[in-house]
Amino acid sequence: MTQLKSYTITQGRDRAPARSMLKAVGYTDEDLKKPIIGIANTWIETMPCNFKLRDLAEKVKQGVRAAGGTPMEFNTIAISDGVTMGTEGMKASLVSRDVIADSIELVGRGHMFDGIVALVACDKTIPGAAMALLRLNVPSLVLYGGSIMPGKLNGKDLTIQDVFEAVGANAAGKISDAELLAVENAACPGAGACGGQFTANTMATVMEIIGLSPMGTASVPQVDERKNDVAFRCGQIIMDAVKNDLKPRDIVDRQAFDNAIASVAATGGSTNAVLHLLAMAREAEVDLKIDDFQTISNRTPLLVDLKPAGRFVAVDVDKAGGIGVIAQRLADGGYVDGSSKTITGKTIAEEAALAKETAGQEVIRALDNPIKKSGGLVILRGSLAPEGCVIKVTGIARKGQRGPARVFDCEENAMQAVLRGGIKPNDVVVIRYEGPRGGPGMREMLGVTGAIVGAGLSDTVAMVTDGRFSGATRGFMVGHVAPEAQNGGPIAAVHEGDIISIDIENQTINLEIDPAVLKERMASWAAPKLRYTSGVFAKYVALVSSASEGAVTSWPE
Repeated sequence: MTQLKSYTITQGRDRAPARSMLKAVGYTDEDLKKPIIGIANTWIETMPCNFKLRDLAEKVKQGVRAAGGTPMEFNTIAISDGVTMGTEGMKASLVSRDVIADSIELVGRGHMFDGIVALVACDKTIPGAAMALLRLNVPSLVLYGGSIMPGKLNGKDLTIQDVFEAVGANAAGKISDAELLAVENAACPGAGACGGQFTANTMATVMEIIGLSPMGTASVPQVDERKNDVAFRCGQIIMDAVKNDLKPRDIVDRQAFDNAIASVAATGGSTNAVLHLLAMAREAEVDLKIDDFQTISNRTPLLVDLKPAGRFVAVDVDKAGGIGVIAQRLADGGYVDGSSKTITGKTIAEEAALAKETAGQEVIRALDNPIKKSGGLVILRGSLAPEGCVIKVTGIARKGQRGPARVFDCEENAMQAVLRGGIKPNDVVVIRYEGPRGGPGMREMLGVTGAIVGAGLSDTVAMVTDGRFSGATRGFMVGHVAPEAQNGGPIAAVHEGDIISIDIENQTINLEIDPAVLKERMASWAAPKLRYTSGVFAKYVALVSSASEGAVTSWPE
């Protein structure tokens, strides 16, 4: 092992003031001669997702100490998508991803850690941490706090998805207020991230398959006692990585990104993975484009039967044998490169071989019995989305939709239309000015999509937005339309009643008006005034890129 990076801070005569300050909080001379491991914690008390991360951090620190290192814990922020959904507060969610990345990077650069363990859970903490680790490129790993356990009501497993859909069912008169309250009270029984293959569990799967999380760590639920052993082991693994100088960019190359995309496609994962993997690729300096998701999804079967469209919840993956069993399937089928390296120093194939599949499990299908022959993501392009957009097709039977646009300039107006019965079969609900700049922050639309499903309209209604969706969204929902309305994308020119055509098989989305009419409408269009002119949202708007590029904050050219 070469001289430790942390020695710049801790060793030598001139560093006596730094050592004096560190001794004030309990570190000894012996502690400061050891590798210093930063423990980046996203613990917060505003949601169940990250609630036990403070406890897990203690176990990680024990593992670091046992392996001969000195841990130093620090905290960063987290925004709950589920709690803020459908409000102005939801605009902070995607913005937080880049703030999380910036804050971890800053502490890492400032304190010159020799290695980092990032504890994550709710959606944006996972890619935000990964982005920071790729920037810093010191030995690092991601530890996912774990899924929530399913709620139980009348013998049925519940997730937060059921609560959002129950709101729509209640508004449509399908269930009573008492029944809605019963679902609300039962769906979230304790700590852990939302319990389907929603964004958090999708990105946790990605972290194992891309190699930044040790295999066998993510699928263990947050409240399971085994999670303490997982955390301790991660403390030991990071010390091995420091000794071997194994860094994130040694692991996360282009093949690793292809593997990660295959894992999203095979598990019916969240559309948010498109944004987050594009953002991570930028930090890793890997050339990844939105169309690569289509190429890989086309060749990857849907193998894992998970909510929001499937039968099972995230903890059922753990019961089936864990994400390692998914990795086995993908490697055996040639859908991932099993020779790709992971943070343990072993390859994906070597780690996957250690997974033990539970006999008779039904969650992870055999290679010869896929749910679908291609994956869950489809990238659409056309006159309405020249730069592309994304739809998740798990659980969707129909191959397209053609219908009249119902146009709303914000999520709240669309939600009210759904709840008052103003949306009819065959409508295409268009929600615009909710993109990265227009929102700002590209709000998720689970309130609206859940209400559409709950009202019994999901088989006949489509939705199109320059915003994005929760991983819990299901139905014929098209998001990430680019260019966004605020930037003068064609979605800004849609009028009430215009015909929109969506074709899944041909991967197209078109506004059926004459190109000359579109040009005339855009000539008279002016961008609305930005909603924030100061503070973090204004800074974000000034720097953020298109959704088709990952909605990353970038410095001016």
